[in-house]
Amino acid sequence: MSAQSTPDHRGAHHRPGARTRRHRVLKAAAWTAAGVVALGGAGAGYLYAGLDGNLASVDIDRILGADRPGKADDGSENILVLGSDTRSGDNGELGGGTDAGGARSDTAMIVHVHEGRTRASVVSVPRDTLVDRPACTDADGGTHPAARGVMFNSAYATGGAACAVKTVESLTDLRMDHYLEVDFTGFRELVDELGGVEVTTGEDIDDPDSHLDLEAGTHRLDGAQALGLVRTRHGVGDGSDLGRIRLQQAFVRALARQVGEIGVLTGPEKLYGLADTATEAVTTDSGLGSVDSLMSFAAGLRNIDPAGLRMVTLPVRYDPADGNRVLVEETGARQVWDALRNDRPIPGSATGNPAAGGAEDVVDAP
Repeated sequence: MSAQSTPDHRGAHHRPGARTRRHRVLKAAAWTAAGVVALGGAGAGYLYAGLDGNLASVDIDRILGADRPGKADDGSENILVLGSDTRSGDNGELGGGTDAGGARSDTAMIVHVHEGRTRASVVSVPRDTLVDRPACTDADGGTHPAARGVMFNSAYATGGAACAVKTVESLTDLRMDHYLEVDFTGFRELVDELGGVEVTTGEDIDDPDSHLDLEAGTHRLDGAQALGLVRTRHGVGDGSDLGRIRLQQAFVRALARQVGEIGVLTGPEKLYGLADTATEAVTTDSGLGSVDSLMSFAAGLRNIDPAGLRMVTLPVRYDPADGNRVLVEETGARQVWDALRNDRPIPGSATGNPAAGGAEDVVDAP
């Protein structure tokens, strides 16, 4: 697929110092979770016994209590998928630099699984979206006051998973039925365990910041290269985080296709390695906090193939006061949330976001 040239939207993204002010982080690490859930259709369930100890979980329901949107009764489900950057251990090396303010969630995707479980709509929320964060309680019982006009990813930095879920529910008025979180290391290791992911680039990508140098054409990326691909911002599109989101969404399709090729003939040792890597990579809500429950959930998604994924970016507009921030475009966002609330496809009129254009045409699954 050939790349399209795009205008340089809001030159503030290229102002001197903007690059150093932004943390060079993995915005698509959360999609390691795609590997976890897709393994449910790979015939590997019998191998998962004994892996419960790999899973970490957070009791979101207990922390948030009853003051939440009601659960849907139409057979659909919503899952908040986060990619976290703790800047600790191996993640510090992968992310570049040192911890500057604790854990952050620099990828957020709201995954809506439609009734029948053959289709899913995925809404990416830019980390730099300015939102009103509600008062929240963290997993240790600490309380955090509400804040107006703060970056979306400050919710996780402030109060962890529960605060992130509460902020998303406040933003969307949708109940998040489940929560999945993945880090840098888990993403890289899962891609390596899969044997790499094949993508096609429609143009050369050369980004020293993400250590990525690819000529146009088809490539099988290892974990480190895939990490560079989903981190790159200045090498493709308009150089913005919005453009990078669409690049990541294209990679997700390639990852889902790769995982979907795992079948019953795959050797037990390979399947166990994938299961071990995947369960070590994620933190879940307590409802998915055992291998049995995670496998049951995953098995229910096995009929969703790449063609059944509709991926969009939350409708936003650049903040007139700061080109490095975006504001929710309320009319389009309302159409998105109303569609999901009623388990309908997201209308195309809701997501005509020129600010995010271009990157999806740079990379595609073959």
